[in-house]
Amino acid sequence: MAEAERIIGTPDTPDDGGEHTAAAGAPAGSGASTPAAAGEQQAPAEARGRRGRRIALLFAVAAFAYALDLISKLLVVAKLEGREPIRLVGDWLELNATRNPGAAFGFGAAFTIIFTLIAAAVIVVIMRLARKLYSYPWAIALGLLLGGALGNLTDRIFRSPGVFEGKVVDFIAPKGFAVFNLADSAIVCGGILIVLLSFRGLDPDGTVHKD
Repeated sequence: MAEAERIIGTPDTPDDGGEHTAAAGAPAGSGASTPAAAGEQQAPAEARGRRGRRIALLFAVAAFAYALDLISKLLVVAKLEGREPIRLVGDWLELNATRNPGAAFGFGAAFTIIFTLIAAAVIVVIMRLARKLYSYPWAIALGLLLGGALGNLTDRIFRSPGVFEGKVVDFIAPKGFAVFNLADSAIVCGGILIVLLSFRGLDPDGTVHKD
């Protein structure tokens, strides 16, 4: 968590020091701010507005991913669970309802509670990082991670056999691959996007660097 915050360690109000400098240079008791001081006071407000739009995008993407995952799982449990798989592309792709106690794609079935805690920690980290977010691509990537994590965490909490031990509903079954769900897909897509952004040198605060 500390490393993640170090990466986007930009202040919430950029150029804060410039405002104090301008104030110090103004005539004492003048009662009116200079144009330069007014501009410097407006800059933090504009920065907050830009950050607010990125945060709104993050939560919109997260809500969309979460809603798709939740609706798809409700339909699978109601219409597909306990029935024969539905073939979509011959033997290459099926809809096959299963319950997964492990992590994404069925790995780590013996560590259900640990994966539940990890998912909760990821959500907390993303919420904290959102305070200093100034990049649209990073907002989309973090939104996908947040929506996917919330989708699977909902199963962990509310599905049997119990709270924090619930089994996740999986149903997308490609041939020769593990069964997964839309939440897993959102997490993977968000992770891939973050890797691509990192290779391009784009940081969550909107700055671009070259190593």
